[in-house]
Amino acid sequence: MTRNDPRRGAVLVAVLWSISLLAALAMAASVTFRSFTGVMSVDRHRVERDALITAGLEVAAGEMLNGATMLRDLELTANLATGSVRARLNDEGGRIDITKAPAEVLAALLRSVGAPPATAGSAANAIVEQRGNTNTNTNTNANTNANTSTNAARRAPVPPPAPVPTTHEQALAGIGRIAGMRAQWLAAIAPLTTIYGSDTVNPLTAPRGVIAALPGVDAAKLEAFLAERRAAPSDDASRLSQMLGPAQRFVMVKPQRVAAVDLIATMAEGPGAAARAVITVLPQDSDPYRVLVFTPMPATGLR
Repeated sequence: MTRNDPRRGAVLVAVLWSISLLAALAMAASVTFRSFTGVMSVDRHRVERDALITAGLEVAAGEMLNGATMLRDLELTANLATGSVRARLNDEGGRIDITKAPAEVLAALLRSVGAPPATAGSAANAIVEQRGNTNTNTNTNANTNANTSTNAARRAPVPPPAPVPTTHEQALAGIGRIAGMRAQWLAAIAPLTTIYGSDTVNPLTAPRGVIAALPGVDAAKLEAFLAERRAAPSDDASRLSQMLGPAQRFVMVKPQRVAAVDLIATMAEGPGAAARAVITVLPQDSDPYRVLVFTPMPATGLR
């Protein structure tokens, strides 16, 4: 091939294009690899955060299975190579169950957060009626047909059944629709209530606000009860209950089977995580524990 051969220029152009193409491919591969590495890093952090949260639930369930004496602001910590998780447990049985508590307790609860007595009483009755509709409306037609004493009874309209709340938030939302209910009262009773308890509360694990809300508990009874509970939390539960006077009929010591768990995971690398869960430990269950509710929270949402 001579110096002036036109093919020489074509070969040079082809070589330059090949070099440009290889450079472009190399750059694309580098960018793709960096992106892939970034995705892998993000996924690894997510898996590690999930593992820490799961470890917190396992530790909490283990404490319940071991028969923890008191699930009241009980704090536990689990440490892994990737970070640590802090779990805070509270017995749901120590709160007032808004799906089971009697109207007298519900009215006292509302009065304790500022509702006027008349409003508190009517709202408490409405809560119980909501609950009653859920349980009795399935039998309304049979009961109505059986009652043949008057035509009016047979023609009475059947109210629609109230939806059965599946979460605490749904139960509170139903109460919020009651006439006269105020948002600030609803917010105030939220940390004192549950849907996983019974018609009584556990006096050994009940928060201060729950004990204060029980009918007939004044400031003197409250402080005396709390002082005795701090001194001897479970030595004589019956004597402790008797200190509440007439309100003792609304309390009962019971197994701590359902607990609220607040979880905060701190990572060795990467952002942390937080969650709020409700777990239950049942005797002779096929699973060590069951998660009833799991709600991811902002990492700064729990303290």
